[in-house]
Amino acid sequence: MTITVAAIIPLYNGAPFIIEALRSVVAQTDPPDEVIVVDDGSTDEGPALVEEFARNHRITILRKPNGGQSSARNTAIMHTNCSHIALLDQDDAWYDNHLAVLKAPFESPPVRDLAFVYGNLDQIDREGRMVAHCVLDAVPSPQPKRSLQDCLSYDQFILPGASLIAKDAMVAVGLFDERLSGYEDDDLFLRLFMAGYRSVYVNEAVTRWRIYAGSTSFSARMAKSRMIYFHKLIELFPDDPRLGVYWRRNFIAPRFFEIAYNEFYNGSKNGEAARLAHGWTAMLEIVPYMKNRVRRRMNWVAPVVGRIYRGRLTGVARRLVRFAARA
Repeated sequence: MTITVAAIIPLYNGAPFIIEALRSVVAQTDPPDEVIVVDDGSTDEGPALVEEFARNHRITILRKPNGGQSSARNTAIMHTNCSHIALLDQDDAWYDNHLAVLKAPFESPPVRDLAFVYGNLDQIDREGRMVAHCVLDAVPSPQPKRSLQDCLSYDQFILPGASLIAKDAMVAVGLFDERLSGYEDDDLFLRLFMAGYRSVYVNEAVTRWRIYAGSTSFSARMAKSRMIYFHKLIELFPDDPRLGVYWRRNFIAPRFFEIAYNEFYNGSKNGEAARLAHGWTAMLEIVPYMKNRVRRRMNWVAPVVGRIYRGRLTGVARRLVRFAARA
């Protein structure tokens, strides 16, 4: 089949980085067939910078009221007629062989029902300085995903900005869940896996992934979206003692409890009251789905921890929660 690629970048107040992202797209050794930037209700100069850049490059600019990254991506996906979608966040950048590397498995002797190809990534800081090469080599999430257990036990670390995805497959599973402004990628790739689509992982860094204090990874919006996704998974995957299957108890709840505890821990260490409070609230939402012994210990320490952390004795609170949460 002939592969045509639409490069899609959602834009929301991304003026500091958007031109670097666009330059990485137009510098591809195997250029995309279409470049779409979706202005998702920006209030900074980002859209004006894109318009100026577009004077010398063929770029489609779509505009919509702010609805979040999922909504912006879906708008562009449904706008394009290209067969494949290459996503890029406004603060990341591709290496110049990004598309060439990710297209190759689609053009090789075909993998049955291949829906997406994804690669490794290098981490950079706000100023673009290298922090780590091939960061997926150091995370516990296995690549590629071979089982539903793999998909539910870990954050997937399949970054949209390091992926090339068949549009037909995305449409078939319902595109991005627009309720999510964080974990929308985990959710999409989980649904593709469950629908029987295949993937190929290329262990080569194809993207520069920018992580800094202002990243969406650390935002309140991300934390809220994480819990929406948690409850979505809890609804979709009930425990079934008759089959000896405990998706909630053994995989989903421990995964999200650990993340919530880290929010609580880091918020208390760094004096971030809102982050601390959200982590604690999230743990209380998750604990009913944990193993019985963890539930009992958490129910015992919860009243004490609630009083202690509000009284700023957060070191003691952290130790009590860690005691309660141990397996």
